Amino acid sequence: MEKIYDLVIIGSGPAGLAAAIYAQRAKLETLVIEKEMVSGGQVLTTYEVDNYPGLPGIGGFDLGMKFRQHAEQLEAAFAEDEVGRIALVAAPAKGAADEDGEDHLQAAQLNVVKWPAEPLKQIVCKKDTYLSKTVIIATGANHRKLGVPGEEELAGMGISYCATCDGAFFRKKVTAVVGGGDVALEDAIFLARMCSQVYVIHRRDELRGVKSLQEKLFSLDNVTVIWDSVVEKIKGTEQVEALQLQNVKTGERKELPVDGVFIAVGITPNSQAYEGLVEMDHGYIRADETGASSVAGIYAAGDVRTKQLRQIVTAVADGANAVTSVEHYLTKV
Repeated sequence: MEKIYDLVIIGSGPAGLAAAIYAQRAKLETLVIEKEMVSGGQVLTTYEVDNYPGLPGIGGFDLGMKFRQHAEQLEAAFAEDEVGRIALVAAPAKGAADEDGEDHLQAAQLNVVKWPAEPLKQIVCKKDTYLSKTVIIATGANHRKLGVPGEEELAGMGISYCATCDGAFFRKKVTAVVGGGDVALEDAIFLARMCSQVYVIHRRDELRGVKSLQEKLFSLDNVTVIWDSVVEKIKGTEQVEALQLQNVKTGERKELPVDGVFIAVGITPNSQAYEGLVEMDHGYIRADETGASSVAGIYAAGDVRTKQLRQIVTAVADGANAVTSVEHYLTKV
C-alpha cells in the first residue's frame, strides 16, 4: 500500500498487454494484475487467428505469448491476483474527522508527498491491495456457452463464437448458427457469403433480431431457419460432424450434419466487480474510443467496454488509446 503506481492495468488479454507495452514505453510506473496463471485472455483458446495483421494463421496461444513476451521485454510488472473492488481515496484533510472509515484511515497513514487533485484508486484484491493514480479495466468478456455435451471437447475444432474471426475457415462448407438475436443474424448473413449452406437454429418460432436483418436473412437462398429447436449435443471425433437437435414443442429429435457451428447466444462482460463505481450499459463499461469511463482516472479497454466490434485488433487499439488518455490525465493532476 505504500507504493503508489501511475497506472494499474486489470486484465492481461490483448487490451491489457497492449496497454502494458504502451505504458512501459511511456515510462509510467505500471502494474498489471491478472487473474489467470497465463496471460492472453480468450485468444489462448482460439485454435488459429487468421485476421490479425501481419500474422495470418498464427495460433491463438502463440499470439498471446508474443503479447506477453513483448510486455516482459519492456520490464512490465505483473501480479497474479483477483480484484474484488476499486475504492476512491481522497486526500485526508488536516484535522478532519475520519468520515470515510477504513479507506480514509489507510490513506492518512500513507506517506504521500503530493496528493493528486483527483482521488487515488485503491484496488482491493484477494491477496493484496494496491494504490494507483489511474486504472485501466481490461477484464474482457466471456461468450455464453450452450453447456451441452461436445462443446468443451470440440472447442476450436469446428466450434466458434465469432463468425468474423473464423468464418473464412468454412468456405464452401455447411455451418450452423445457434441463436436468434442481432449477432446471430449478422453471423448467418456473413457466413452465407462464403458457406454453401447455413442453418440458423432458434428455440422460438420467431427471431429476436431487428426486422431489417430478418428481411436480409430470409432473402438468402442458402440460409435455412430451424424453428423451435435446441442443440442437445455436438457430435464429432476430431472435428464437428453433426448436431443433435430437439424440437421444444414436439420433442422430436434429429441429427443435422454440419462442418462447423457458430454459437451466438450472447456474451457476458467481466465487470461485476465495478458495478456501482462506473456507468454501465448492460454490464459493459460506458467508454468511448478514449477509454474514459464516468469516473476520472478510470478507463476501460477491450471487450469490457461499450463498442461496435470486439476483436483482438480492436482490443489492442483500445489498450493504446487508454494509455494515451492516462498520460493526458496524469499531466493535469
